[in-house]
Amino acid sequence: MQEYIRKRVLEVCHYMLDTTATVRQTATVFGVSKSTIHKDMTERLPVINKQLAAQVKYVLEQNKAERHLRGGEATKKKYKEAQEN
Repeated sequence: MQEYIRKRVLEVCHYMLDTTATVRQTATVFGVSKSTIHKDMTERLPVINKQLAAQVKYVLEQNKAERHLRGGEATKKKYKEAQEN
């Protein structure tokens, strides 16, 4: 693994653990695709550090379990703003 990839993986990992950000939010912050973030966290991180990978996996699973709630809030906000205009 190239050093810049290893460095990015660890930076992304620490960011996700500190903020519990979603894959989409993290990808925006780091300027890479969601696919890259997902691959970094699920494939590359376990090779680098298994303990951190387990912690990030918990965050990813938590975000996945809550995504239907965030989607519902976004839809509610969208229609509320449409009614106001």
